[in-house]
Amino acid sequence: MSAVVVGVDDSEDSLRAVEWAAGEAGRRRRPLQIVHAFIWPLLGVPLGPAPGAPPEGGLRHAAERILATALARAHAVAPDIEVTTSLPEGEPVTALLHHSHQAELLVVGTRGLGEVGGLLLGSVGARLGTEAACPVVVVRGPVTPRGPVVAGIAGHGDSEALLAFAFAHAARTANALILAHVSAAGPAGRSRSPLPERDVARWQERFPAVTIDQEALTGHPGKALMQAASQASLLVVGSHHRHELSALMHGSVSQTVLHHATCPVAIIQVHQ
Repeated sequence: MSAVVVGVDDSEDSLRAVEWAAGEAGRRRRPLQIVHAFIWPLLGVPLGPAPGAPPEGGLRHAAERILATALARAHAVAPDIEVTTSLPEGEPVTALLHHSHQAELLVVGTRGLGEVGGLLLGSVGARLGTEAACPVVVVRGPVTPRGPVVAGIAGHGDSEALLAFAFAHAARTANALILAHVSAAGPAGRSRSPLPERDVARWQERFPAVTIDQEALTGHPGKALMQAASQASLLVVGSHHRHELSALMHGSVSQTVLHHATCPVAIIQVHQ
């Protein structure tokens, strides 16, 4: 059975990601796998305690404590799910990309996604969002579990996977779904639907419990979506790019919201 995979480090951001991932694993009835990439062996750094230091010291024990802390957080949120931990030797992005090929969902926190540093130097979340083999959720700040799910719709032909993810998540969390379409001109508000009515009806038939709202937004796509999702429990966006550099050079909406949104962001690979 495919698992929800969450990457952790020693930050509080990553522990919030663990809590979100554990809740989602419970909602999906999937196991949770907690991964902490252990790069130090590749750098030739001594892993055990220093001479004369307590036996529980050293880098390996520190890495094991990170996993133990994350495991406790996961069990506190979802005590009934199966949880495993993994301590692969390697660089974090490489390890998590490897896990994405067997994962149903990949979750990380926002450490390293600074407004300047994250954009210029890259980050785990930003790279995973463009290169992972499964959907990626980047958890930002305090989570609002009862807010609406907002789906950013760029066009009709490339939105199937994005809509499937957004509707299913809204159904699992019993939250409303806002279909938000950004256009460069025209009045803001709800004057037109992001999707043809026949498509809306088709999705409503599949997910009859989901309340659907539709908004037509104007302005810069990333900023407009972030404003629409200011009270959201999740913002779902698509990515057409397979590499972070390509996404940055082409002004990717997914990269913009990933670095600045105030709620968790799900990035779904879409293909034209």
